[in-house]
Amino acid sequence: MKGLAKLAAGVGHLGLVDRPEREPGPGQVLIEVHGTGVCGTDLHIEAGEYPTDPPVTMGHEVSGVVAATGEGVDTAWTGTRVVTETYYATCRTCLMCRSGRPNLCAGRRSIGSRADGGFASRLVVPVGNLHAVPDRLGEHAAALVEPLACVCNCLFDPPTVTAGDEVLVVGPGPMGLLAAQVAAAMGGDVTVAGLPSDAERLDLARSMGMRTTMDPAGAGLVDVAIECSGSGGGAAAALESTRPGGRYIQVGVFGRPVTVPLDRVFERELVITSGFASTPASWARAIGLVERGEVLLEPLVSRVAPLAAWAEVFDDLRRGHGLKSVIDPRL
Repeated sequence: MKGLAKLAAGVGHLGLVDRPEREPGPGQVLIEVHGTGVCGTDLHIEAGEYPTDPPVTMGHEVSGVVAATGEGVDTAWTGTRVVTETYYATCRTCLMCRSGRPNLCAGRRSIGSRADGGFASRLVVPVGNLHAVPDRLGEHAAALVEPLACVCNCLFDPPTVTAGDEVLVVGPGPMGLLAAQVAAAMGGDVTVAGLPSDAERLDLARSMGMRTTMDPAGAGLVDVAIECSGSGGGAAAALESTRPGGRYIQVGVFGRPVTVPLDRVFERELVITSGFASTPASWARAIGLVERGEVLLEPLVSRVAPLAAWAEVFDDLRRGHGLKSVIDPRL
């Protein structure tokens, strides 16, 4: 089958090539992929800034249908619409695994970087990774449950927003608009900040009922600042905007060292937290938010494209065009 793969370490080395098809082994399922979101992490993989084990099929924000089950797996899964957690394998014995934090296992192998992912027509994952897709959710928007789970990991563990908090979200990309919705569901009074180049994305945020600004400083100091831009400038703006005793949450991925005014941390006694990828608990929270209609995913899908258009889709993401693109390998 054709798949978009990282073929070698370093900058570039991506290609749409023939990739091996596998049958599910014991405890595994075979997913027919209906949609895989294109993520900023994929750009970091392309740039050689994120660890991979090439050659490996990329793509980790996956939705699809269970096509076959391996030995020991309940066959009732067959035909079920699913999304999947990203960990293909963890050690299961370290402190992190045993405390429900497999995202921090030193031996983890994630789909899309160290195990074959969803930029192909079929994908094999452990059955324990699966979550049934809520009926209200379309097959392409369902791919956004994975980044939503990552946001939930950042904002809920530990809880970062309490009812009535003034919250500033810096960066109106997919992660920013997901974080804004989650923060609002937690009781925050949310403003989304962006640059003039983000005008289209800020328009979308306003159409979803969010307050927006191009001047974070104009909003005054806030209780919680959530950095989702993955830029040094965004991080600096978020730190400068956090009130004394407030909280700063890092969601965006920089991919390289950045310069930020860390003196604000001790001058204002700020609390800084983050979350790497997702956990089983954050997936449960994400599914619940979608089921209750507290987070909307459909409006964030700006384009559905075939695998053959991957280079154009990556370029759009790099330029900040649109919001969230989803690759459908059936097209």
